[in-house]
Amino acid sequence: MTRMNTIEATPELRREPAIRVQGLEKSYKELHVLRGVDFDVAAGSIFALLGSNGAGKTTIVRILSTLLRPDAGIAAVQGVEVTSDARRVRESISLTGQFAAVDEILSGRENLVLVAKLRHLKNPGDVADDLLAQFDLTDAGSRKVSTYSGGMRRRLDIAMSLIGEPEVIFLDEPTTGLDPEARLEVWKVVQELAEQGTTVLLTTQYLDEAEQLADRIAILHQGRIIANGTLAELKRLLPPAKTEYVEKQPTLEEVFLVLVGNNGTNESRKEQS
Repeated sequence: MTRMNTIEATPELRREPAIRVQGLEKSYKELHVLRGVDFDVAAGSIFALLGSNGAGKTTIVRILSTLLRPDAGIAAVQGVEVTSDARRVRESISLTGQFAAVDEILSGRENLVLVAKLRHLKNPGDVADDLLAQFDLTDAGSRKVSTYSGGMRRRLDIAMSLIGEPEVIFLDEPTTGLDPEARLEVWKVVQELAEQGTTVLLTTQYLDEAEQLADRIAILHQGRIIANGTLAELKRLLPPAKTEYVEKQPTLEEVFLVLVGNNGTNESRKEQS
């Protein structure tokens, strides 16, 4: 059995977690996906859940977003247990899945207006315009989503998730299949969400993504959390690195960004718009 290296959260993080998971279990017939998962997520923080394919990351997200019932354990969002009052939980959350859930026939603005109307918000047009500006999509707002790049679709998808100002947002592998520039665009959006006080639970297979974004990182393996802590705390689980003097070579990401220009992301947005 894999040895658990769980690093305890500080008292501040324990006080009123936005998300609390204790002893969570889920099986599909003979397949035990979750075998007693425990973690807390502090309000206004970014929590990254790492794990390989089939580790159970999406299962946890589906349980927390009331789409799936656990077999055992506790899963609570904003102090509300997901199985006892699913409606209240849904009022405080939003979910962005692995694939952008946008209507390609409609324009970006029409997608946003539609969701605002479904949430019975006043002035849905104003809500849409504000989000288009926030996500740098104003110039493309009148275009059909079928003409959008992958990064633009994902930004629109996240913008749609924020309608109604949810306190907690679940992002299930939000950058899968995106090119490097689009990934950086999504990273910026996620960081801005946390700065505005939104709690973000992010699942990913990309280690660099968790390293760049997360306040705390949990590693899910064979249905259990085997490590949970800040990046610095996780690094201390391994022996100190030896100091060696070597010539530092640029990373592929650095090469890419230099070749497309320091403001390549902004330029690509203008071209797409």
